[in-house]
Amino acid sequence: MSPAYIARWRFALVFLTIAAGYCGIIVQLYHLQISDGPRIARMAENARERVQVQRARRGDISDCRGNLLAATRPVIELGVDPEGIRPEDEAKLPKLAELTGVPLAKLRELCTPGTYTSNAELGEVRKVRWRKISDAIGDTLYDEIRALGIPAVYGNRKYVRDYPSGIAAAHMLGFVNKEEAAVTGVEYQLDYYLRGQDGWREIETDARRKEMAQFEKRSVAPRDGLNVEMTLDLVIQDMVDREAEKLSQTYHPDSVVIIVSDPRSGDILGLANWPVFNPNEYWKSPVDSLRNRAVTDVYEPGSTFKIVPVAGALEEHLVTPDTLVDCKSPTAEYNGRTVRLPREDHAMGIVPVSSVVAKSSNRGSARLAMKLGDERFLDYVHSFGFGKASGSFGTAEVRGLVNPLDKWDGLTISRMPMGHSIGVTAVQMHYAMSAVANGGVLMQPRIVSRVYDNNGETVFNFSPRVRNRVMSQQTAHALAAMLEKVPTKEGTAVRAEIKGYQVAGKTGTSQKIENGQYSHSKHVATFTGFFPASDPQIAVTVVIDNGKRPDGGVSYGGVVAAPAFKEIAQQIIQYLAMEPPGTSGIEMLATTDAAR
Repeated sequence: MSPAYIARWRFALVFLTIAAGYCGIIVQLYHLQISDGPRIARMAENARERVQVQRARRGDISDCRGNLLAATRPVIELGVDPEGIRPEDEAKLPKLAELTGVPLAKLRELCTPGTYTSNAELGEVRKVRWRKISDAIGDTLYDEIRALGIPAVYGNRKYVRDYPSGIAAAHMLGFVNKEEAAVTGVEYQLDYYLRGQDGWREIETDARRKEMAQFEKRSVAPRDGLNVEMTLDLVIQDMVDREAEKLSQTYHPDSVVIIVSDPRSGDILGLANWPVFNPNEYWKSPVDSLRNRAVTDVYEPGSTFKIVPVAGALEEHLVTPDTLVDCKSPTAEYNGRTVRLPREDHAMGIVPVSSVVAKSSNRGSARLAMKLGDERFLDYVHSFGFGKASGSFGTAEVRGLVNPLDKWDGLTISRMPMGHSIGVTAVQMHYAMSAVANGGVLMQPRIVSRVYDNNGETVFNFSPRVRNRVMSQQTAHALAAMLEKVPTKEGTAVRAEIKGYQVAGKTGTSQKIENGQYSHSKHVATFTGFFPASDPQIAVTVVIDNGKRPDGGVSYGGVVAAPAFKEIAQQIIQYLAMEPPGTSGIEMLATTDAAR
């Protein structure tokens, strides 16, 4: 071949090689800019741009005297960037494991680089840049960890919920779970006010993930949550918590509920449930322990329910406290038929209405309900708040069980007046008795008094609310006078008597239903009452489900619940410095000491 021909082929080969190279570059540029451009652009933006959430501080919850029941404290969530671990950091990991309490093997696993698929459709695979080491550590410990000099180990500040009083009012408060979601109680009901509003910042970072402040685009500051003041008094709450614990240890019941309130306003001052849980460690308790049994558990109230037919008959002027009632005959004529009356716990003859209450006559209460008739009696049942949710405890509160007239059988009119054939909650029974104490006015249960900001200024007030008037003041006073005889030697609850003080109340002992039949060994014992009877300021209800007396006897309300009422009442009397009628302060102390 001639030199000229070879030169031409060499030129063509070089030209084609260069042209092919340029074509390859053009194809690659097309792929990067046109075909795969959007995906790569998103990857670049994601690597550079970040939205940094700034958490709002959740509002506090306090009792009526300003004591903290729930608060929010700042902590640091510690983590590691596996890609940032240097060879010289390996020797520092044992010390890090010691400080954090994380096993060394687990820590080494967290510090090992890895990848994950961020978008399966686009096939985006990213390197793991964050693994959590610890949920929450304090500032002092964080300073020690940073002093180790491991740049890849760092923390992000966040807030956690803290309940300083532990189990106190746990079922009323509820809790905030690890996902920062409010669960049950006031935490859930008033979450709208408490949670605040998170802020955010849109920033850009360099290749080392350091923020470039000059490229910050937009930011919205967080707005902290508002605070909630409950009607609870932490001192009274402690009283009922300790009494519920004592009852659990003494009688080993299935559950205990104790409620203390101001009958005039409806304010709940203390509410205890047993079993109880600690909202700081809610995950350690069975789910069954988390519910507020005062509003979720339904039971037959027994004789405490007798205030309904007595109040109705008095209000309708069908009887007076001195009207005689036949409590001896086992049957009664009603609407042209003979109705079999319930048995009495002890023989009774023809006695006045006041003794029907004091001695807790089953037949007497049935005859009073018959005087009212089905419809009027049922109207009073509803008027007292039974069969309805109060609306103060959120979605967890149940309505109870009150059958409509078309589902009544031939014995309902004689059994419901003694607290059978009906299901109530402890809160319903408590507020029914409170209506007697409050001159016949049924109040709405109040658990929150106000919502306020960080300056203490009230944002929203929850004022006391009247549900309805159940009876006249005259009837309420007459019934209260009869209930005063219950905690005396004339009544069924002498163990609830407090010398020098006017106590009014009612016992209740109902058989639990098992396999469709009433049990002879399992009972629900109740005492609900108020004091001073002439000017009621405090109402207390104690419900003990299936208590077992050490001596093997029946757990009557007057035997197991009444003494608990007395213990709580005496403590409240001392705490609030309540003087007996016509007694000076010095005489009051002597009287209270003698009663104890």
